[in-house]
Amino acid sequence: MSKKILVVLSEWGYWGEELVGPLDVLASAGYSLDFMTPNGRKPVALPPSMDESYIDPPLDKGVTSAHFAKRTKEVDGSDLLANPINLSEKLPLMPYFNSDKFGHNLEEFFNTREEFWKEFVDPYDALLLPGGSGPMVDMVNNERLHNLILGYVNRDKLIAAECYCVTCLAFSREWSDRKSIIWGKNVTGHAREYDYKEGTGFAQMYGYDGEPMNTSANFGPPFYPLEYILRDATGPNGKYHGGVGRTLSTVLDYPFLTGRSTQDSTLVGELMVKVLEEGLRKFGW
Repeated sequence: MSKKILVVLSEWGYWGEELVGPLDVLASAGYSLDFMTPNGRKPVALPPSMDESYIDPPLDKGVTSAHFAKRTKEVDGSDLLANPINLSEKLPLMPYFNSDKFGHNLEEFFNTREEFWKEFVDPYDALLLPGGSGPMVDMVNNERLHNLILGYVNRDKLIAAECYCVTCLAFSREWSDRKSIIWGKNVTGHAREYDYKEGTGFAQMYGYDGEPMNTSANFGPPFYPLEYILRDATGPNGKYHGGVGRTLSTVLDYPFLTGRSTQDSTLVGELMVKVLEEGLRKFGW
């Protein structure tokens, strides 16, 4: 085992604890972490995840402890995330169906993807996708990220996703059969009862041309009800676990480890270690 983890983060805003929680656990266990973003820009932490006075509206309580507010500020202000791997430079998009020489280009794409997997799947023990509102913009319907996730499924390696990043699993599916990789699996994710009615924000925004706007924004509720997507994506033989009313909702149905929200983050890291070092394959259902 190489004791290396690949972490993909949103450039629009990740939730601090959802990175720092597993990061600190994994680092303490001797793992090194490499960081990747959709376009190679430094990811930024969402401001509420650095503010211990912040009250989560659906939960009506504070969700950012003094410890994680401090640690998030330390990570956000350090050089740790300054030079992430640029996903968009490492893997092309699949060719359009009606493009010239589609068959030849599709074959080339799959060969290129295999080489991409050799570089960004084979050397790593697991993939970690911390959540927050930002992933809704640049990770959830990111074809390149879907193909990275498919590589970890292909190699039977652990994939840990938190909060809205669980949606990336629902939408990751091979072109040939279009079936979600979590079909028949047990997962958790942001429950409908805990979705915001307004106030979903982004720490940084980018224009259509990719240029930073140097501003944050509050657009209202989440773009989609994650719970409904997960219920449909898991199918009749799988199950979505919301854990409404429970402080934690963390589900392992190997190779997928999913955490509902920020409170699950440290446990996600602890379970990653148990999966990788003790062979744990099931938890929370």
